[in-house]
Amino acid sequence: MQTDALERVRLIFTLFDRNGNGHLEAEDFEIMAADVVEAAPESGAAAKDAMRSAFRQYWRTLVEELDVDRDGEITFDEYTAVVLSPERFDATIGAFAEALATLGDPDGDGLIERHVFHALMAAIGFERANIDALFDAFGPSVADQITVSTWVAGIKDYYNPKKTDIAGDHLVTGAPTA
Repeated sequence: MQTDALERVRLIFTLFDRNGNGHLEAEDFEIMAADVVEAAPESGAAAKDAMRSAFRQYWRTLVEELDVDRDGEITFDEYTAVVLSPERFDATIGAFAEALATLGDPDGDGLIERHVFHALMAAIGFERANIDALFDAFGPSVADQITVSTWVAGIKDYYNPKKTDIAGDHLVTGAPTA
């Protein structure tokens, strides 16, 4: 497993742990889903519902794959065992990536504006400088937009344990901003 991938998922685990108790539980995913959906006021009901559903699928996948004792809690070590296993997590992360990018494209033109991207990523909990560095790494157009497909691919890359030196590395604290 690449150290880069471990650092990326460590950050995500911390962001998902909304109450800061050191493990993930269903409530953390409901809170984050609500925060992300709230950050997309221009998106339609279907996109918002798909985002909530994707967060729930993410949680269900973790619980079904990992929560052997059925205590409703996932530790960091348990989390990495699934999210860094493409054969166990690809479908879930694909649904999540599609839902998030669709939420970021309220007019359905296939393009995501920086301010919308920023709002959604900030709702997840990423830092502004890191969000801007990631958006820039995606190669925005002159109109300061990225494509939905670029963001979907970037999210999938973020969870791929074999990927290194990817745009998503900009989200990890201390990542280069150039």
